[in-house]
Amino acid sequence: MKISASGLKYLSTGLMVSALWGCGDTNTSTDIDSVQLEGPSDGWTMVWNDEFDGSSIDDTKWTHEVNCAGGGNQEQQCYTADPENSFVADGMLNIVALQAPEGSEKPYTSARMVTKDKGDFKYGRFEMRAKLPSGQGSWPAFWLLPTDNVYGIWPRSGEIDIIESVNLKAANAEGNPEAHVYGTIHYGREWPDNEQSGKAYLLPDGMNPADDFHTYAIEWQEGEIRWYVDDYLYATQRKSEVRYNSKDEAVGLAHKGWFTEFFDQSTGEKQIVWGTEPFDQDFHIILNFAVGGSWPEAVNETGVDASAFNESNPYQIDYVRVYQCDADPDTGAGCETVRPGYDSPDDALVEGKAPVPVPPSDGVARNLTIFNGTANPNWPAWDCCGGSTPEIIDDADKGQVYKFVVGEQPTVNGFITRSAFITDPDGTASPFDASPLLETGSFSFAMKVVTAPSDAGSTWMVKLESNEGATAVEVPITNSAEGVAPTVGQWQTYTFPLNALADGGLDLSAIDVVMVFPAWGTGNGAEYLLDEVTIAQPDGALPSLTVFENDENPNWPMWDCCGGSTPETVSDDADHGIVSQFSIGAQPTVMGYINRTDNGGSGQPFDASALLDGGVVQYDLKVVNGTSDPATPWFFKIESDNAATAVEVNMNTSTEGATPSGEWQTFTFPLQTLADAGLDVSAIDVLMMFPAWGQGEGAVYRVDNVKIYKPGSDSAPGGNVITLFADTVANQWSIWDCCGGSTPTEEADDDAHGTVAQYIIGSQPTVMGFFADDGVYHDASAEVANGMVRFELKVVTPPTDSTSTWLFKIESGDADTAVELPLTDSTEGVAPVTGQWQTFTFPLQTLADAGLDTSAIDVVMVFPAWGTGDGAVYRIDNAIIGTP
Repeated sequence: MKISASGLKYLSTGLMVSALWGCGDTNTSTDIDSVQLEGPSDGWTMVWNDEFDGSSIDDTKWTHEVNCAGGGNQEQQCYTADPENSFVADGMLNIVALQAPEGSEKPYTSARMVTKDKGDFKYGRFEMRAKLPSGQGSWPAFWLLPTDNVYGIWPRSGEIDIIESVNLKAANAEGNPEAHVYGTIHYGREWPDNEQSGKAYLLPDGMNPADDFHTYAIEWQEGEIRWYVDDYLYATQRKSEVRYNSKDEAVGLAHKGWFTEFFDQSTGEKQIVWGTEPFDQDFHIILNFAVGGSWPEAVNETGVDASAFNESNPYQIDYVRVYQCDADPDTGAGCETVRPGYDSPDDALVEGKAPVPVPPSDGVARNLTIFNGTANPNWPAWDCCGGSTPEIIDDADKGQVYKFVVGEQPTVNGFITRSAFITDPDGTASPFDASPLLETGSFSFAMKVVTAPSDAGSTWMVKLESNEGATAVEVPITNSAEGVAPTVGQWQTYTFPLNALADGGLDLSAIDVVMVFPAWGTGNGAEYLLDEVTIAQPDGALPSLTVFENDENPNWPMWDCCGGSTPETVSDDADHGIVSQFSIGAQPTVMGYINRTDNGGSGQPFDASALLDGGVVQYDLKVVNGTSDPATPWFFKIESDNAATAVEVNMNTSTEGATPSGEWQTFTFPLQTLADAGLDVSAIDVLMMFPAWGQGEGAVYRVDNVKIYKPGSDSAPGGNVITLFADTVANQWSIWDCCGGSTPTEEADDDAHGTVAQYIIGSQPTVMGFFADDGVYHDASAEVANGMVRFELKVVTPPTDSTSTWLFKIESGDADTAVELPLTDSTEGVAPVTGQWQTFTFPLQTLADAGLDTSAIDVVMVFPAWGTGDGAVYRIDNAIIGTP
């Protein structure tokens, strides 16, 4: 339920409906048979209750609120103290909503009862047994509000909805009787930037809460609240858990839960906290029966059914009880009634809406891509005031770009990273700290004006804001480094040095809005496209680290953790030269490279924070002697800040998806993926590559080209390669038959090739090759000058059609661009020979010149010409894209 007149919560219909339906997933398939329902755990002592056994409502426990404020939700009742609206009879409290006399301020009357200053509690088990009223427009609730708004007005000081329902038994979208109940908390910033999270629940076996009595409860302890129906735990919510880096700076959330924003009394500034606040103060109980309002009137059968509000449809409460946990009354912990799955995000645990903390500037220069062909969920495109919705469209020159329009309503357009405007569930408000880029960085974008404003005198403007608009700078587009005005129909690049924007008054530490628009009120009729929107420094300024390449880095010596061996450098083939060699004996161990002084390193860990956007850890590995068990998994492990954080992953989860073999293979791990898994990238000091612990005896393997860098940047120490297939298909790619209905397989070939991909074509025309998962694309744009697509092919059985031509085809961006060539157009210039492995190479530059967008490659195909391949059997191995 929502706030009363005294709580000052007012929401428009649209806001309330979208908010409530965003509470959480609707649970329609709970399996209570898997849980023993035996009631609450031991250790609870009842400290307050009302059994409603008397003849009247106990005014030492309850106060009636009397007002016609509509509950802050445009509800249609006046709350009264009239016995017709609330009374005790037959051991039950009855709250009845009735039609009001003609001429009344509101069309209905009802009751809202509170325990404020008569029953105020922090932590405990709050329980009610009740039968809920039904009907379109009905909205009963059992909930808690803070007794004192310690953290500020609603919802900064919190709200806990133990149970509420709307429109029970009214038809839902499928025509079935509405039966959901909801458990929700409200918190965060002041309305309208408030947040909430929760979960819906359906009783088992088709039961409806309006047909019989059920028990509704929460258990509330320090940092956690759990929701129950008939003692089944269906939802858990928790405080947020903040992750810190080696500098004790908040850099992320291990769990996204609740938060609050309040004014720091010492500074007078707003402060966001991720602790137990606001759910660590006294709250009081509320029982009420609302009629209509923003939420119920907008769903189910919509509106209010007047026939539902009468004496025969009461909100009946058998009892309300409050229990204290004897184990630790100060925290409420120690009496938890839990079940398996109560703390699992796949089951009961609800993700909250806490923003990811932004650390204070650490002086490390990072780049930000707001949009470059792919939407950034943290920075949605935005029309401030004109009512349009910016959209991504295809442009012949740039591919995917954003289109903005301006109509009669004055507006400004651009990109924004404030929570109130982020709708993507993967997005979070992420103000950008550009202060370390002050001297070298710039805000830049590419723009094409499709249609100029109808006002020929309109001036194009650029505006950036910081820290919720606390500072801003607005300048004509001609103030850019290029100094030119837009020309209709032409893509043009505009660059604004950050030092100039700072001189104009912009605080660079928390940029949260960037806008490009015709001057206010002069833009009617304008249509324009934006791409390559970045705040960045030149790539040459990015850091990189070479751990091993042709010789040992004395700051990062080779290392055997526990086996007592001494890794050595040896000479390998012409491509690799001097490499690291590791040998494992009977003693279990892990091996790699270490920076810590105790092991001979420099003790100066590598800060890869600036490389999170596109940076990787990469190395080449070859197995000289395998382990005794060929199935032994191989792992990569990376540690930071003396093992304060670490991430260990199977090597087959690399970008290439490869498994170590007797051939040199590249393994690439994105830094952002490692950071998301919990690694503090600011103090990397150990890199390890090894067979699983205790399973490596006899293994001898070599490692080379070990580096941390951003591929394609000026400071990059090497090339960027994705291995589509080498013994197995790359992670997030598959071996694929487009149209023939077959399933390509992985088969053993000769010693030199090991496991390969095999394709068979039948009578159904088809094309075959490698296919990326939905949303997965390989960006080879930085490799165009020197990169290639290369693969080995062996035709086992040729097509029955002897005139068939073998073709190569590559697609990008969900087939937005594609190039198809005969295999004889490869660098080698040969046709396949049956029974022979042959290499075919196609330079990326050649493919780009033929029209391929190399930034989003998602399909690579090799096949006999369409309709001529019947009977063909062929194999592919060592397929790569990039610069080897």
